[in-house]
Formats: sequence, structure tokens, C-alpha cells
Amino acid sequence: MKILKIIAIVLLVAFVGIQFIPTTRNQSEVVPKTDFMLVNDVPNDIKNKLQVSCYDCHSNNTIYPWYNKVQPVAWFLEDHIKEGKAELNFNEWDDYSNRRKNSKLKSIINQIENGEMPLWSYTLIHKNALLSTGEKELIIGYMKQIKDSLN
Repeated sequence: MKILKIIAIVLLVAFVGIQFIPTTRNQSEVVPKTDFMLVNDVPNDIKNKLQVSCYDCHSNNTIYPWYNKVQPVAWFLEDHIKEGKAELNFNEWDDYSNRRKNSKLKSIINQIENGEMPLWSYTLIHKNALLSTGEKELIIGYMKQIKDSLN
């Protein structure tokens, strides 16, 4: 029983201790001129859905939930956001070459069609990020339209 108490105290001290390790926050007040929404003059219905379903992980401005202040959750979220931005950053859209834009659009279309995006782990907590069949079709159609205009 004494060993369990020692383990519990060590774990509690470690948990409290890691709360003081800071993370980098992905927040910016500036919407760059290279942003996907500005460059493509996205219709409002698609714009709103992309912001809710994609921009937290794929832009330079994440709207953080309350639990982002709790470690180790904050580390997980920060790593997830870094990976998402490395794959696609909507804020840097116009800096991409047409070839890269084409590739990203193809990937966006495929991932939405296959139900891979938005991630289930994200939609588990952010129910408003779920895409209905109609919203998927609308976004996919719009992305195909942009893709065709690049060729």
C-alpha cells in the first residue's frame, strides 16, 4: 500500500510539473494576402464550412479549446497542428506553385470523398466540423472547379 501511495504522489507531482512547460500557440490576427479564401473569392457557404472544419489545423490561426491549457493535451494538439500545417496551410495558398496547388486540391477532394478529413478525432469534440453529404458535394465541386481553372 505504501508503494502505491509513493507512485501516486510521484505521478501527481509530475502532472503538476508538466503544466509549467509552455507550448507554442498557433494564433495570428493577420490574414495574409496569400490566403485561400482571399485568392479564390470563396462563396460564403463554403468559406464558413472550411473555416469551421479545416482552418484550425490548416492555417496560421487556431481557435483553441479550453483543454488546450492542460498538458499533455496541449502537446498533442500542437503536434497535430504542426503536421496539418506542414501538409497544407490555407494561409500560404498563393505562395504554392500551380503544380503544388493542383496536388493539394486533388488531395483535398480525395480525403473528403473518402471521409478522411476532417479527422474523426477532431469531429469527436467539434461536432460543427462534421460535413454532411451535401456539404461534401458542394466543397468537392468547388475544389474541382478551382483545380480545373489551374490547368
